[in-house]
Amino acid sequence: MSAPTTSTGDPGPTDAVQPAAVQRARTAHSERGKSRGQGQWALGMREPLNPNERMKKDDDGLNVRRRIIDIYSKAGFDSIDGSDLRGRMRWMGLYTQRRPGIDGGKTGVLEPEELDDRYFMLRIRIPGGQLNVSQLRAIGDIATKYGRDLADVTDRQNVQLHWIRIEDVPAIWDELEAVGLSTLEACGDTPRNVLGCPVAGVDADEIVDPTPHIREIDSLYVGDPAFSNLPRKFKTSITGCGPLCTIHEVNDVSFVGVIGPDGSPGFDLWVGGGLSTNPMMAQRLGVFVRPDQVREAWVGVISVFRDYGYRRLRNRARLKFLVTDWGPEKFREVLEKEYLGYALPDGPAPVEPADGRRDHVGVRRQRDGKFYVGFAPRVGRLTGTKLNQIADIAHAHGSDRVHATVEQKLIVLDVSEDQVEAVTTALEALDLQVRPSTFRRQTMACTGIEFCKLAIVETKNRAMTLIDELERRLPDFDSPMTINLNGCPNSCARFQIADIGLKGSLVTNAAGEQVGGYQVHLGGSLGEGANFGRKLRGLKVTEDELEDYVERLARRYLAQRVDGERFTQWVHRANEADLQ
Repeated sequence: MSAPTTSTGDPGPTDAVQPAAVQRARTAHSERGKSRGQGQWALGMREPLNPNERMKKDDDGLNVRRRIIDIYSKAGFDSIDGSDLRGRMRWMGLYTQRRPGIDGGKTGVLEPEELDDRYFMLRIRIPGGQLNVSQLRAIGDIATKYGRDLADVTDRQNVQLHWIRIEDVPAIWDELEAVGLSTLEACGDTPRNVLGCPVAGVDADEIVDPTPHIREIDSLYVGDPAFSNLPRKFKTSITGCGPLCTIHEVNDVSFVGVIGPDGSPGFDLWVGGGLSTNPMMAQRLGVFVRPDQVREAWVGVISVFRDYGYRRLRNRARLKFLVTDWGPEKFREVLEKEYLGYALPDGPAPVEPADGRRDHVGVRRQRDGKFYVGFAPRVGRLTGTKLNQIADIAHAHGSDRVHATVEQKLIVLDVSEDQVEAVTTALEALDLQVRPSTFRRQTMACTGIEFCKLAIVETKNRAMTLIDELERRLPDFDSPMTINLNGCPNSCARFQIADIGLKGSLVTNAAGEQVGGYQVHLGGSLGEGANFGRKLRGLKVTEDELEDYVERLARRYLAQRVDGERFTQWVHRANEADLQ
């Protein structure tokens, strides 16, 4: 096998806004002594301080594509270099799956090579969640042909396939790229898929259409060596819709539609959000970004992260730690003075949605008089066959667009009024509910132990069973209530900001046995008064107790709520005994 190409890990040529050399030198001189140990490039610290940083300096993750095509796909799984297998292949959207039969108690005990299966998860990047029918068919065909007919719509508007063999990856890439899709930088220390409102451009109440900005960022900077070696992952959301559907509070950078001081539409800028094991809400910089400034502002924020982000410890390498240490005032100052070269005006905060729901499920009129139809697969779990059936339904009723949401749901756009009921009937015949219960509409689940090497418990099937049971036991439940199941502490399913957040863990049951279960977090929320869920001491449930516990909690809420009181508000005033 040929040796990997060596690179320095330094940013390459780009049309990005470059920092002012004089200001950087002044900042570096004043902070070099106290911050050098964090491995910040802007302060002159270029030597890798952990194995991940060494791996990236030895060879840019972008270069692994050539080795996959030329070497690994031909010679097979055993030919893959370890640094590529558990590192750089993420730059191409590839992770090894968890080997079947390994229980959750061994997750943190076994070495990576003991957990690795010989198959991969492949993540398809879908900017803004926007798919046309041809793209949806291509994903469905690939899932059926190469992935055992399985496809998961994620809460970041990607589609994940499983059971992928390394030998099939080049053919899969050819089929995706033929319809304008890619897996490039869907994972890794890179700019991840850009979230966007799935009804951008047609939402009747939209403030500003984010689509041009999402496409511009994706086309110019995904795969750009200038941003292929970040301290950690970098998550972006851009929305202009009323429901604020792209969870701006928990992304590294978010542009949120607002009406500016002069009455023109633009964006409010947020930075430093993120969940995982140390959750933090994003902070407003308090600036107004005109539409023509979005690209420069995005490049400025990601460049601050690249240059000043912490590279010593992986668990402190996300942008949220830098923003917390600096504060929004200093971050704004560095962004404006060193990267933009101009000051941004102060601007207003976004207006919170009135009903507490941030999705686009159901039938709603578009601004052009047509309708979109949002529907709910159960926790995003689909098949390639069903994706093709959805494409058939859209095409047969005059639509060429099916978009993904950040809640593991899908939307058929551009449906004429006389076709709405036919589309609804056809989708619901496939168990894709357009008028779902609260439990179907607002329950999410991560990949879980079925495929994930970090997971402790099963999530997808567990969540589907939970939905079915709650619909049977509480058929008239009428209030918004999010239930998020996560297989481990890393919060891929955002358990800290759910009404009922369930974090996979090992639990002792009544017989004294250690079994799979969940640590319960209650009352998490976004928007006005955003907070992370309450974690009551000792409040855990086994997998077998889950349905009874959630039913008990929901009934107590219904019995004790006052007019207009949401579940989260009740949780924060309820007696602890009522939350058990």
